[in-house]
Formats: sequence, structure tokens, C-alpha cells
Amino acid sequence: MGKTAPCPLHHQGTAWGFFVLGDTPEVSLFSPLSIPFERKQSLEIWHSNGSGGRSAWRIDTSGAKRSLMFLEGKAMRKSLMIGAVAAWVAGTSPAWATDTALDEYVVTASRAKESITEVAAAVTVIDAEVIENSSAKDLGELLSEKGGVQVLQYPGALSGITIRGFSTESHGNDLMGHVLILIDGRRAGTGNAAKILTKNIERVEIIKGPAAVQYGSAAMGGVVNVITKKGDAKPTVYVEAKGGSAHYREFASGASGQVGKFDFSAAVSHSEEGDYETGNGTKYNNTGNDGILHASINTGFEFLPGNRIGLIYTAFDADKVGNPGYITENDPDNYKDSENSSYDLTYDGVNASESLAWKARWFGGNDKDSWIDPDPTSGYVSSQETDSKGAQAQISWAGETFGLTTGVDWVDYDIDATWDPKKTNFSNTAGFALAKAKLLDNKMIITGGARYDHYEVEVSGGQGRDESDDDMNPSLGVVYNVSKNIKIRANVAEAFRMPSAKELAYDHTTPGSTWSGVFYPGTHYVGNPDLDPEKSRTYEVGMDVNAGGMRSALTLFTTDFEDKIVSAVNDDGDSTWENLGEATISGVEGDVSYTIGDLFGAWELRPYAAVTYLYEFKDDETDKDLQKVADTTVSGGISLTDLDGFFADLSVSYLSSQKVTDHQFKTKEEVTLASVTVSNLTITKRVISTDTFGTLSLRGEVKNIFDEDAAYIQGYPIPGRQFFAGVTWSY
Repeated sequence: MGKTAPCPLHHQGTAWGFFVLGDTPEVSLFSPLSIPFERKQSLEIWHSNGSGGRSAWRIDTSGAKRSLMFLEGKAMRKSLMIGAVAAWVAGTSPAWATDTALDEYVVTASRAKESITEVAAAVTVIDAEVIENSSAKDLGELLSEKGGVQVLQYPGALSGITIRGFSTESHGNDLMGHVLILIDGRRAGTGNAAKILTKNIERVEIIKGPAAVQYGSAAMGGVVNVITKKGDAKPTVYVEAKGGSAHYREFASGASGQVGKFDFSAAVSHSEEGDYETGNGTKYNNTGNDGILHASINTGFEFLPGNRIGLIYTAFDADKVGNPGYITENDPDNYKDSENSSYDLTYDGVNASESLAWKARWFGGNDKDSWIDPDPTSGYVSSQETDSKGAQAQISWAGETFGLTTGVDWVDYDIDATWDPKKTNFSNTAGFALAKAKLLDNKMIITGGARYDHYEVEVSGGQGRDESDDDMNPSLGVVYNVSKNIKIRANVAEAFRMPSAKELAYDHTTPGSTWSGVFYPGTHYVGNPDLDPEKSRTYEVGMDVNAGGMRSALTLFTTDFEDKIVSAVNDDGDSTWENLGEATISGVEGDVSYTIGDLFGAWELRPYAAVTYLYEFKDDETDKDLQKVADTTVSGGISLTDLDGFFADLSVSYLSSQKVTDHQFKTKEEVTLASVTVSNLTITKRVISTDTFGTLSLRGEVKNIFDEDAAYIQGYPIPGRQFFAGVTWSY
């Protein structure tokens, strides 16, 4: 072990951290840093965040090119570490000092770890620090606040996601959606983003645009990949308590760490709340719940270097969540019980040179919603339950100029519902290949891929039959890195949504009924075995610029959507489904953030924004704008920290007006839903920090600061201004 030098690491005049050096002859105690040592040596930097977590970095100075590599721990202040190391390098390597953008690695775009400089798709990453300091309680709120995507938020733990005009199916499993939610790279089994917690998440990666080649059906508008945490080298534990408006109460705890070759990271939270008031002061009855439980654990054992077997478990359980209906027809007692759970058994491995990597996974899950009307005379219980299971296997090879990832996916969904058809099954087997070639001294990267899907559906119980079909989808992308700071990209890809079992194979006549003395015969529904999958083709070009403290991206895109599956009546008068709809969606997306250090001596300020503007989103048949699609979506704000336990974040999300069908007053007329602007403020302050007793932090939140009376869904207004306060102990 080398000598420990009590040298403060400076970032623009602010001292923090210390060096752990090898056999270093001397260390300057002054800023700017001057660290003379031989070129073949390396330097390790350990940073303590003051709350038990720490980060380790190594500078490798062997050879002509300097490199910085994150080793382990929580990157609590990554931007400061980058600035400090860059200050040192500035004295010895002027060429590298001008390239202040360091490599970021993502996994979602190609299903394998890759530098973001090689990704042709538009990718947004929400990291652990942003998640931790957000006021969001679930994935839906997080994406609205930080992701630059449209969120369809209902009362009662129900949130859908819209990306580039395409949406998840928030009321059930993910088969009928056009945006896909993933957990650690596999289908989450639900389109309801409110069922995904924000605890125990390492980061969220968002692909805005098609990802069918990587992930199959429903990934048309994009995918949201929730990546769970793994244990750090230093064990940590925390306990949280929070309370606030509408009698909100939440308790949470978590732990993570490594013990030898074993790692673990886990979190659990339980919350409950009462009914809320809208921005105009109206009490919205039956909008609370009796309790929502979230749990997550990611644990593993690294039996060989780079070879890890793991277990991931997630759970969501919501009891008596109010189901209030439209506020104009506010139901006082209907409620919903909602569940989602899943498990993954994983194996990840690499060879000694890390040129070859492989993954295998077996997973299963259950997603269930029950809607209950407790009225003793007219009450009902309706429900839908999806049992899912699946497997993934893939292998990746990364050469000097060529790379390839190939594998197979399999999923199987058994769906039971109280409505017709009552029992259906969906099975999908797929093979895919994703290739990458590096040209022009690795400045140009060409990516291409293809996926073949075969699917089988079954409607059982005497209500239908079996059907099967297949589909092929390609993608092609080009990246040109003008410099380490500027990347130009272009991408074209197809995506699809497979027909459901009902649309393909249903064959059933509903019973007739009598209404006001008049008998109405039942309806014969018959699936259409000739249905094609819904298809889209997206063309996009973009540029990423990362220089100094600025990170930015700009993307132009257009999508041709065809073969939309719609209800129809065949020549025999039966209700069926046909491929009829077409649409065009075009727009521009922009992401920008700028980190300003040395503000007022020892503060860091970071304004940020993510904007999507759709200048065309019309139905090609009617030439009308698509419903439930806002032309402008903004997630922006500003964060401020003193780097010593104080953090504040003011976020603003904006959603422009949109056309919707008014079911609230049974007119079914097209109306305009007003725009929504919601501002949230979060402030955290560390008040105690000791090696013996750990760290105590206080937290305050104000949501919907300006008390806007607004709704994301027609007739379902969101809460008005709400206040929350909490305390966290960590060690």
C-alpha cells in the first residue's frame, strides 16, 4: 500500500477529498494541483461523501494517453471529481484538458455495455443522484419531472408514459402498449409506471425512438429501462420517515454492500395517504389509499472475476387505492387493489480480456389489478391477472473494429380476466443480432441489427382458437465523432406491436340483455387471423455536444405509422378488427444541462432542461391531430449544492394543451384539455455527520408550488399545493 498524503483535492478553489498515492515523491498542497510522478505510475483518488458512501477513481498515466476510470462506490460528486482531475491534467497534457467530456457507458441501446459515443439512438440517462434528490414517489412522477416525456397521471397509483406520440398501456400488462418499460433489460410486465419504485435504482435509461430490434413488440415510441443498484464496496444502511399533506406518511429503509464476493442492495418502503384537494380547493374524495408497499433487492455472487450469478426481486402491493371516477361524478367508495411482483435469476460473465461477454436470465412475474364496488346491491368485482415468465440468452464480442451481440428471447403470458375473453395466452420466441463496425480511426461507427419474432396466441375456455404469425424488423445507424466533444448521429429503424389474442383469435357471442323493456341481442365477436402487426418506421438525425460543464443533445425525427388495428364490422355483421389506421409523427427533441462550479466561493449550480416539440402528429386518414398527444413537453429546472450536505432542486414540468374525447359528460365530443405547468421544490440539508453515529439529514418538499388547478387526464385533476417533510439517517 502506498503512502497516504493529506493533500486536499481542489476544484476551482474548493478543497475536498484526499489522495491515496503509490510511491509518490511529493504532493503539492496548493491549487492548482501539481503531482510529479513517473508516467508509468497510477494515481488512486478516494472521495468520501460524508454519509458513509465513497468513490474510488484511478488515473492511468502509462503511455501517451491519459485515462480516468471509475473503480467503485457511489459517484456522489462525479462532476467535481472530473473538474479536479482535469485541473491536474491541464498542467501536463493540454490536448486532453480541452476534451472535458468523459466517456459515459449505457447498456439499453445495444443490450451490452457501450460508450455513449457509439450510440446512434437518442438516449437520456437519469442517474442515481438525480433520482435521490427528486421529489418523485414513483417512475411516472420521475419521468415527468426529469425525463422530458409526457405522463398520463390518474388518481390512484396509475400513470402511463407517452414518448413521441406513442403510449404505454397503463391499465394492464404491456402487450397492448406502444412504449415498453423494462427492469434491468427485460419486460416489466406492466405499462403502469406508478408500480415501479424509485428506491434502489442505479439509473434510468430512456431510448426515445424505436427499439424493437433489441426488445421486441411494443417498443415503438421508446423504452424506459429501470436499472437496479448493486452493492458498493463499503456497506451502507439508511432509514427514512416522511409526512405531509393529505395525511401522507412514508417509512423506508435500505442497505447495500459487499462481503467478500457477495454483494447486495435492497430497499423497502411503505406509504399511505388520504384524499387530496385540487388547485381550486375542491376536495377530491376517494383519492387516497390504505397503503402502498414497494420492495426491491439485487444480490449476487462473483465466483470468478467478471462472472456473477444474481437474484433480483421487485414487489408492488397497493391496498384499497381510491377509484374516484371523474370529479364531476365523484364515487365515494369504489377502490382498486393492485399488485406487481417479479424475480430474475441471472448470470453475467466475461473472458479474461473482456472481449467476450455473455448473459443468461430466467424471470417470472405476476401483475394483477382488481376493481371493487362494495355496494351490497349493485356492487361488482372485476379483475385482470397476468402470470408471465421468460428467458434471455445473449453473447457479445467486441473486437478492435467490429462487434456483435446476438441472442434469443422468449416470453409467455397467461392472462385471466373477469371479462371476455376470460383466458388468453401469448407466447413469443425471437432471435436478434446487433452488429457494430468502427471506421476512420474509430471516429465513424456503423450499427445495424435485425430481429425475427414468432408469436402464438390462444383464446381458451370455448371462446376462441389458436393463431400464430411472425415478423421481421431491421435497424441501421451511423455515428461520426467529430471530436471527443461532438457527436453526429443518424438512425432508421422499424418497430411493431403484435396483435393481441383477442384481435386474432376471439370467437364468442356475448349474451343478450333487456333494457327498459327492450331486448337487445348479444354481439358476435370474431378475431381476424389475417391481421398484420401494427408497424412504424422512424428516421432521425441528431447531434450531441459535451464541452466544459455543458451536456446537450438535439434530435430531429419523423415516424410513419401504419396498419393500426381498429374495431370494424365484417360482411356478416360480426364485430372484428382490421388494419386501417395510419399516422405521421414528426418533431424535435433537445436536452441540455450546464454545471457551473465555484459559484459564490463553494457552490455548484446546474440548470437543465429536456424539451420535445411535435410539429406534426396527425391521422393520415382524417387529417386531424392525434388525441391525447401534447405538441410540447418540457422537463426543466435548476439544482444548487454547497458540496457539503446542502442540496436544492427546483423543477418545472410543462405539458401543452391536447385534444381528447370528453367521456366525462357522456357527450363523447372532442374537447381541448388545458396545458399543465407543475413546479416542485426539494431541499435537503445534512445536519449531523459523525464516523460513530452516521449522518442525519432533513428534507423538505413542496409539490405544485403555484397551486395550479390542472389535469393530465380529462376530468381527473391532480393535487394542488402539497407540503412534505422528512428525515433520513444513514451510516
